[in-house]
Amino acid sequence: MAGTKPEASTPTRRPKKRWIVVGVVVVFAAAVWLNNTSAFTDSSGAYKLLAHRGLAQTFDISAVTATTNTARVIDPPQHPYLENTMASIAVSFDTYKADVVELDVQRTKDGKLALFHDADLAERTDGTGPVSDHTMAELRKVDVGYGYTADDGKTYPFRGKGVGLMPEFGEVLAAFPGRDLLIHMQHGDLETAKILWTYLKDLPPEWRDRMSYYGNEIGLKYLRDQEPNARILTAAMIKSALLQYELLGWTGYVPAELHNMELHIPIDYARYLWGWPEKFVQRMDAVNTRVVLVEGDGDWSEGFDTPQSLSKVPEGFTGYVWTNRIDLVADR
Repeated sequence: MAGTKPEASTPTRRPKKRWIVVGVVVVFAAAVWLNNTSAFTDSSGAYKLLAHRGLAQTFDISAVTATTNTARVIDPPQHPYLENTMASIAVSFDTYKADVVELDVQRTKDGKLALFHDADLAERTDGTGPVSDHTMAELRKVDVGYGYTADDGKTYPFRGKGVGLMPEFGEVLAAFPGRDLLIHMQHGDLETAKILWTYLKDLPPEWRDRMSYYGNEIGLKYLRDQEPNARILTAAMIKSALLQYELLGWTGYVPAELHNMELHIPIDYARYLWGWPEKFVQRMDAVNTRVVLVEGDGDWSEGFDTPQSLSKVPEGFTGYVWTNRIDLVADR
């Protein structure tokens, strides 16, 4: 049509903004990876072994429930040691070179601490009732091997062999001075924690630095009040602290809740932690937190109890490995 100007063509726009966004995402992802990869971390160290209850009799973890008396379902014995005894602690430290030994303590009627795990003596001894109903002198008379059976009660291979073998915690401190101990305050109320502190308060500070504690939150709070840098652990603490770490740990930040902890991590979940394994362990070391790797999903004190199970421990892990059979894995 005469006098009509031709339509101006619209210039093609380059998708600059899209590429800028892509570039930012790539740079951010690279920064997060570099901040958390262990690829450039020194992995020349080796993991360490934590012997659960010293050297103990084992049982089928898969068959255990909350009400199972584990002394009644042990595996056919492969060694002569009973949990929480001086002999089991000694063989763990001296023969199999455990780096840490875990033990259970309970308060007695006369204000001492005895090494025993269960709520009732009848679970595995010829005694009855809780430890707290008995004096230490009375507890030394019970047979701690009385109730163990691997064949549904047909035979009791340790009956009569455990008389006098329940130790008092002071004996452990005297026999293994300065050694690394993980102390489980069974039913650890405030009174138990106060008694425990009477054993600890006069020890050299460097000895206490090697110890960690877990159990009841009330008792642990008392210990932390006496020893601000004490490494402690409760299930609630782990969940809360690791949730915060998952939210912020990609930056390298370690939340205050993760400082001064005894941190037990099931291997099934460990790979999801920022910086796992080497960088994560280094971050925890820097805030006085000890990392312990446990087998499976963490139920029922499952440990790395065979050389085959140790193959699951990632290369470069320099924390601690939980085991119920230090005798089988010591030559890793």
